[in-house]
Amino acid sequence: MKITLEIPDASLSITKERPEEFARSLRIAAAVKWYELGRISQSKAAELIGCNRIELFNHLREYGVSFLQVSEIDLEQELADARI
Repeated sequence: MKITLEIPDASLSITKERPEEFARSLRIAAAVKWYELGRISQSKAAELIGCNRIELFNHLREYGVSFLQVSEIDLEQELADARI
């Protein structure tokens, strides 16, 4: 699927990226944030970016996002199970 966005010219001049690079940067930023929020899986994030999981891990690191996403409830359950 192809989606068209209107981006002000000033946005491209700020990032100093060509339109193709800017589009890829937007896909990476969206995928990383959605993964961080738990909205998509690692495989879907990698698919959105068009990369493999190792490359995804590098993008996550660049944005300061852990590749391990565990909810508070899951963590509490893991800790409870460890105590048994």
